[in-house]
Amino acid sequence: MIYPPRTIMIRFKPFYRTPRQLFPSLCRFASTSGTPETKLLPSAAGTSAYLLRDTLDKERERNALSMSTLLSHAGLPMHNNATKGGVDNKALSPPIILATTYERPPDGNYGENDFIYSRESNPTRKLLEDVMGELETSNSSQHGHEMSGKSAPSYAFSSGMAAIASLILAHKSPVKLLIPQDVYHGVPTQLVTALNDHGVLHQAVDMTNCDELRHIITQEVLKSSGKEGSLIVWMETPSNPLCQVTNIQMVCDIVNEVRSSSTNDKFRITSVVDSTWAPPCITQPLLLGADAVLHSGTKYLGGHSDVLLGIVCPSPFTTQGEWLSERLEAVQSSVGAVASPLECWLTLRGLRTLHLRVERQCRSTWKLAQYLEAHKDVVKCHYPGLKSHPQHAIATQQMRGTKSSTVCEDSGNDSILYGGMLSFEVESEAMAMAVAGAVRIIRRATSLGGTETLIEHRASIEPPERRTSPPGLLRVSVGLEDVKDLWSDLETALMVASKVCLNKEV
Repeated sequence: MIYPPRTIMIRFKPFYRTPRQLFPSLCRFASTSGTPETKLLPSAAGTSAYLLRDTLDKERERNALSMSTLLSHAGLPMHNNATKGGVDNKALSPPIILATTYERPPDGNYGENDFIYSRESNPTRKLLEDVMGELETSNSSQHGHEMSGKSAPSYAFSSGMAAIASLILAHKSPVKLLIPQDVYHGVPTQLVTALNDHGVLHQAVDMTNCDELRHIITQEVLKSSGKEGSLIVWMETPSNPLCQVTNIQMVCDIVNEVRSSSTNDKFRITSVVDSTWAPPCITQPLLLGADAVLHSGTKYLGGHSDVLLGIVCPSPFTTQGEWLSERLEAVQSSVGAVASPLECWLTLRGLRTLHLRVERQCRSTWKLAQYLEAHKDVVKCHYPGLKSHPQHAIATQQMRGTKSSTVCEDSGNDSILYGGMLSFEVESEAMAMAVAGAVRIIRRATSLGGTETLIEHRASIEPPERRTSPPGLLRVSVGLEDVKDLWSDLETALMVASKVCLNKEV
């Protein structure tokens, strides 16, 4: 049988490349037929717009971006920089680099930005340090700093306490710290148990008394008698656990005043702010004159109760901050109490939602503080957002609370951020323990800044010889729960505790 012939169609793939493929930059206005068009191809339009925006943005400072935008993009460049040798297809979550060592170039010379060993530097840690340095100095031009747009150097440590110890070690001995009368008990505990044997001294002072503080600092300078030494003026604001607020700018002005009048240039005075309770979206101490700011990243920066990390950012605006940066870098590298890559990555992840978490926590805390202040079984409530707080006016100016606390009722106002921590006092230690025992939604645990609300009886965990918390005080770290549920839990706990204590008295 003879079959009819079939028509065979063969399609040949062109062996040539189009002019647009060969010369894309010269053919942005060419159509596929080769005839000129006034309409851009979509791909060419995208590239042209990208390049044009780059030229327009050359004069635009990243420093002008809002805090919420910087936080939302923590760990990412603001654009891909593909036209400058970058990558078009960059990951939108930074990688975790776990490597401890890096290959050496064949000529034996490491590049300026090359990594050698993770104790000295790690890509993930460096990314977090760069982000924190930028957050602490963002919008510096609004504060009148000539070097606006300049990020602070930043150093990540394995814990907040490691950060504190490293900061102290960066100073020349003999070293003395002036610490607030109300301060996280871990600070004096470290000074007494670990650093006192190495000649590090400390003294508790009233940071709200300008004249007294100026006198004490001046006397320390006079006692130096032209010799080397260091005085660290340690601020913690709001304080733990009484929520006292230190006027950062006022204290820094006093430090600068004494420092400028001193004739002993070998004796250095450093102003440091532990701003753990007020992360950068609430307070930026470097813009208020501090030489360094410290955070326990375990708390608000990480924000999920799964990070152990500390951060120190020396100021790029002060001579003392620049001096401290060099010393701190050496201590970080040589002592090696560095943050792990995983902890750094988790903190970067937490930073992306920091502003949203903190805004909700602040509003809920303010409402709870109002409820507690009015409750019959509460002796006193400590919260900077309350008008009854002795430093309310300072907090309003310093903690992005620019209006009366009554504006907190407006959930759309994100400028009222008095912090997510409060403490309140009841009549006795037994009553306080009963309240903590009766809560159900709120969790009994130490630490703070996580998504869950925590309550803690502070006096019972502080060293007896250095106990500063009143016996009836409970500290509360407010989380992300519905504030109505939280108040219902606290109100019920107060009622139960009152009945329990009453029966015991009978």
